[in-house]
Amino acid sequence: MDDRLHGLLREAAEAHRPDGARMYARVRHGMAAGAERGRGRPWASGLSRSRPRIALAALVATALLLAGVHTVTSLVREGGPAEEVATAPLPPPPDPSADAPGGGPSTGGERVASGPLWAEGSVDPHSHDYWAQSNLTLGTRETLTALTVEVRIARTGGVRSTGHWRTLPASHFTVATRETDDALVYRWTLKEGRTVPPGEHVFAVQYDHAAGARDVGRDAYTATGTAADGEHTVRGSFRGSSG
Repeated sequence: MDDRLHGLLREAAEAHRPDGARMYARVRHGMAAGAERGRGRPWASGLSRSRPRIALAALVATALLLAGVHTVTSLVREGGPAEEVATAPLPPPPDPSADAPGGGPSTGGERVASGPLWAEGSVDPHSHDYWAQSNLTLGTRETLTALTVEVRIARTGGVRSTGHWRTLPASHFTVATRETDDALVYRWTLKEGRTVPPGEHVFAVQYDHAAGARDVGRDAYTATGTAADGEHTVRGSFRGSSG
């Protein structure tokens, strides 16, 4: 009987799509056949009636368990569903009107315009009590064949350049940073043969400063661009304070 039961168990566990009811019927049929062969033995009649039922329950549970394991391994082996990895949602983009870290407000200069060119300066909302970023957003309604952008950061306490970037390709510009007696000066010049497409473009400067809020009232920018109708210049400031 042991060989027959092991065979039934192995057959059920190796089934590609396990069917609980079908396996139960197979095991029950096998046990019934074994019980039939055991009839005619009066000394074992009581035990024969109880043992098949106990064995049947145990074997069915074991078969279902093994079949479940087989199903799981088959899914993995045969390309089952990909594992899902929990990820945190991306944070929303910063709100320029929100308070900046460190307690100071995000500030912006008034928009200025000349022909197809316009510009607006703002202090990045991620600026804090020891570091700041000033953003110049430059827009043009026409293609520019020449462009020079200059940002001046007044040398208030502890001001020191920590970098700069722009959204236009770096290879299209030459960049220079210098210090004067009263300001850090960042200057981008469009290379000959390059153009600036219509749209909005950002030029950003970064710098350390003394602890606490920093007055940006003396910070300023100038941008001069050449469009089809000639040269246009916009100038503005970064009003308020950073940090």
